[in-house]
Amino acid sequence: MSLRGRDTLGGRAAIAGIGATEFSKDSGRSELSLAVEAVRAALDDAGLTPADVDGLVTFTMDTSPEITVAQTCGTGELSFFSRVHYGGGAACATVQQAALAVATGVAEVVVCYRAFNERSGRRFGAGVRHREPTAEGAALGWVLPFGLLTPASWVAMKAQRYLHAHGLTPEAFGHVAVVDRAYAATNPAAYFHGRPITLADHAASRWIAEPLRLLDCCQETDGGQALVVTSLERARDLPRPPAVIAAAAQGAGRAQEQMTGFHRGDLTGLPETGVVARQLWRASGLGPDDIDVGILYDHFTPFVLMQLEEFGFCGRGEAADFVAERRLPLNTHGGQLGEAYLHGMNGIAEAVRQVRGTAVNQIPGAACTLVTAGTGVPTSGLVLTADG
Repeated sequence: MSLRGRDTLGGRAAIAGIGATEFSKDSGRSELSLAVEAVRAALDDAGLTPADVDGLVTFTMDTSPEITVAQTCGTGELSFFSRVHYGGGAACATVQQAALAVATGVAEVVVCYRAFNERSGRRFGAGVRHREPTAEGAALGWVLPFGLLTPASWVAMKAQRYLHAHGLTPEAFGHVAVVDRAYAATNPAAYFHGRPITLADHAASRWIAEPLRLLDCCQETDGGQALVVTSLERARDLPRPPAVIAAAAQGAGRAQEQMTGFHRGDLTGLPETGVVARQLWRASGLGPDDIDVGILYDHFTPFVLMQLEEFGFCGRGEAADFVAERRLPLNTHGGQLGEAYLHGMNGIAEAVRQVRGTAVNQIPGAACTLVTAGTGVPTSGLVLTADG
């Protein structure tokens, strides 16, 4: 998608199936088993079989290679396979890659998947671990000696500046935590099912990295999620109403780093999200007023506020009031704060359910959803709409 012009991808592909494992803190099985279970569930949902699949897309940090998933699932030959970098920033880009393959005839049925034991195995929230030096990792040399070792500490730097610049207190972040977990409380698949929280609960939770508290931080989850992408024409012949991919975009800002771009001047925004926002609005011909449901990547609450501002839902510094006033349904599955942390893939599934009309917390008349991927890193986004 060009940064300067409108692309032609929108409306040429759709998500026809979604499938997931249970979300837990200890799956008791391999990440490959989780991936295969999610893929098969998504194909069942789409009314397709493994033999129909000719493409697979996942994340670079996934431990279940495409060919291994294909072999274990029983698919045939693959004509397309791809991986997208930058952790949670890859979520919506996996669907973009699949849609591009379908729209150009490179593949007919592409499954996007993500599976990990992020709680019982490798915990990304634990921060930096020993690894081979890379050019990309050199930026961490500017922050690690000063004790900034975890994603929470990197986000806390920007969050503190955001509060200072707009004259706010950490309660601003609490509104996101409360809204997400209110939806999670009525979602049986969510970790916070039956457990809504209040602003007082948020304020009483322990500090993780000031100004972030425990309830500002997402889940650590074992599980898998998969999505089936095919042409809109084929999707219309399948059992489920298609979620049309009206627009898809990736974005990296100038002088982009992975969550540590503290040198970029104004720390109160997310430039990479701005790149995605401009592309999605231009490609879809839509804007903030057209969105019925927002599924915004919520690994940390402050970045939800900044995303709302980058996408133009409200002015700078106004997002906390926007959320508190419930002006837009947000993360109706509970988000990664309340449902599960699946690098945003479960959020895409929720957007599909909303346009299908099958969500647990269904928003009446929802026909247009915005989905975002991980922020603070090169990122991606989607606009999904109901067919017709």
